[in-house]
Amino acid sequence: MSGAGAVQIPSELGIDLEVVRDVCRTFIQEQFKKIGARNAILGLSGGIDSALVGFLTADALGADRLRTYILPYRTSAPTSRTDALAVAAALGCSVEEIEISPALDAVEAALPAGAEFSPIRRGNIAARLRMITLYDQSARYDGLVMGTGNKTEAMIGYTTLHGDAACAINPIGDLYKSQVRALAAHLGVPGAILTKAPSADLWPGQTDEGEGGFDYPTLDRILLRLVDQKKSAAAVVADGFDAELVAKVQGMMARSQFKREMPPFPKISA
Repeated sequence: MSGAGAVQIPSELGIDLEVVRDVCRTFIQEQFKKIGARNAILGLSGGIDSALVGFLTADALGADRLRTYILPYRTSAPTSRTDALAVAAALGCSVEEIEISPALDAVEAALPAGAEFSPIRRGNIAARLRMITLYDQSARYDGLVMGTGNKTEAMIGYTTLHGDAACAINPIGDLYKSQVRALAAHLGVPGAILTKAPSADLWPGQTDEGEGGFDYPTLDRILLRLVDQKKSAAAVVADGFDAELVAKVQGMMARSQFKREMPPFPKISA
């Protein structure tokens, strides 16, 4: 399950793709052996992150142990479903579609009346309903819910706590978005998924980069310096990056720190 295609990413983000593949394969196998679960439970969004996790999981466990789910809301883009089905077909794994619109409608109806729901609020509820569905299926099939969040999203908080961030294990959690694209191309993820604009599919036409005001290669290069190389903001700006963008990234990291930690509590015991 290795593709001949390749994508160009910033040189400083380059990784040995076969080594990373082996690391991810071993990680998945060891986690399942340690925990004793039988099946991997994966939500397929039609995007590159969940597609890559699907390819890595099938590589590690076999397609017969991978159960995938498409969990659309009524405003989900039709191409999201098409691309998710293409991934399942390429892997030869099971796929089931569960519509979350009725459940989301019921939640909205039960909440106090007031200002009209914003797309962000509705998107967060949708993410948490998908989490509920996937964890229910993990209980049904003796499975582990596979995480699909990359390092870029985690560092800037572009994730829903107790929603898409909820998982048992996350094979791609230490890969920046640019590295996800490179590894996905290497493993043979369908080309339509590699080339389309990343989107959380929160509303029609929404894209990650359009909403955030950044492009992933630049964001990854800034994060690499701030997080991995532990450079100061001034040093990152001296490397040629826009000062306002660096400050914005720092602010996003600071405001989302709580998403990357267990909830704090006061120390009482000795």
